[in-house]
Amino acid sequence: MFDSDLAQLYEVELRVLNQAVKRNIERFPDDFIFQLTAEEWKNQRSQFVIFNKDTRKYRPFVFTEHGILMLSSVLNSDKAVKVNISIMRTFVQLRHYILDKPDTNTQIAELRKLLMLYIEKNDKRVNDIIIALNNLIVQPSKTRTIGFNAND
Repeated sequence: MFDSDLAQLYEVELRVLNQAVKRNIERFPDDFIFQLTAEEWKNQRSQFVIFNKDTRKYRPFVFTEHGILMLSSVLNSDKAVKVNISIMRTFVQLRHYILDKPDTNTQIAELRKLLMLYIEKNDKRVNDIIIALNNLIVQPSKTRTIGFNAND
């Protein structure tokens, strides 16, 4: 998610969110947050009218699921905790939705093939996407229920 979208959800100014991240940058490795390249930012702005009105000086930061989770620890407010819980529940629902589809693995494999055909250079970000697609194909193991279960 874009930093500006998260700032809106958390009801903080964009600069406040980015300052909190920069003060705690050791909590945000490259797989938690990255900054769009100039070309990526240009492409985003050209695809969406709303971005054309964005007059920021700097390219936006993009947060992965883990980066968003880490944000709640640096934006220490009740609102941040509530928003984070909501976002995490959405990620879980999305994951369950995707894994419940019978042909998801086939679709992911096809996407991976198309991506490999499209990209000739082995760019790090593309490699990360391919790894993520491969990880999605592998079904997660069933988790064991912890604690007391009334049905047992």
